[in-house]
Amino acid sequence: MKIIAFYLPQFHEIEENNQWWGKGFTDWTNVKKAKPLFPKHHQPNEPLNDNYYNLLDNKTMQWQANIAQQYGVYGFCYYHYWFKGKKLLEKPLDKMLLDPEITIPFCFSWANEPWTRAWDGQDEDILMYQDYGDINDWKAHFDYLLPFFLDKRYMYEQGKPIFLIYRTSNIPQLDQMLALWDMLAKQAGLKGIYLVETLSSFQNKPYATHSNAVVEFEPNFTAHDKLSFIDKVFVKLIPMVTGVSIQRYDLYWKFILNRIPTIVSNRQTIPGAFINWDNTPRKGKKGLVFLGASPKKFEKYLSLQLKRAKSVYKSSFVFINAWNEWAEGSYLEPDKKYQYQMLEALQSALAKSEK
Repeated sequence: MKIIAFYLPQFHEIEENNQWWGKGFTDWTNVKKAKPLFPKHHQPNEPLNDNYYNLLDNKTMQWQANIAQQYGVYGFCYYHYWFKGKKLLEKPLDKMLLDPEITIPFCFSWANEPWTRAWDGQDEDILMYQDYGDINDWKAHFDYLLPFFLDKRYMYEQGKPIFLIYRTSNIPQLDQMLALWDMLAKQAGLKGIYLVETLSSFQNKPYATHSNAVVEFEPNFTAHDKLSFIDKVFVKLIPMVTGVSIQRYDLYWKFILNRIPTIVSNRQTIPGAFINWDNTPRKGKKGLVFLGASPKKFEKYLSLQLKRAKSVYKSSFVFINAWNEWAEGSYLEPDKKYQYQMLEALQSALAKSEK
């Protein structure tokens, strides 16, 4: 089994974020200022040894790759941001490409939403508009991606580089763009592109005519159907907090583990997993909080999902949310609360699934 962890590169300063959010902004800014919003609400999340790293330091990415592989993470799926030729948060990945000491396998997920002040691609206050352009823009995008695809660390399936798109439903000329990319890939000596469409709270079905796979992005995909679910037992146990949505960690994992896999003709379905969820550092009282997570529970549920990946999904991959989503409360990196226990839980779950 290959566990792929989504990876957020927004832990370094860029000019655009300085303009939009204030000088020196990174994702650590929201993480540090987070406060508890109800009794026993664990905030802020704090990295072990106050490791508020800067991703422009290559030693940080080397450290991340080393500990990820040490505990069983096969590879990273880096979020990639492209807005009709305008790149954002690209510097760590450009530096990674040139650093052979960052040995972990990787692929890209094009986070193709517009950037907004609400962090969810839906708000009217747009900071960076997403324009997909025409054939010349599609070619320019592919030309930027090609050196990554050709890197020996890039992940392949069926002889093709794996490339995820977060919201294919947003792309007006999707099939034409993908056909061009497939042709350009073959001209470059590849067998084409292994396109994976993301199923989430925004999109619960594929939109490309010829994509190769879909990945269930958790817990967002389950939230598409279950976020409005009223957990009557949980409501009695936990006083509801004005504005904050609260869900039970165990119940969501139950939904995930009991769900029949999404079956799409001629496509592989890749299951997802998640560590925890609390995006109140970004969204405040409009956020969503899961309660009840622990390393022990994460180990239990992940081991079951890994077994289902093999027996039910017939997939050799599980994509996990996430390596370092600190402002969404879903991260594997060591923190002050659990230290390395989440990574140890992943390692143990992987071992159990192979028995």
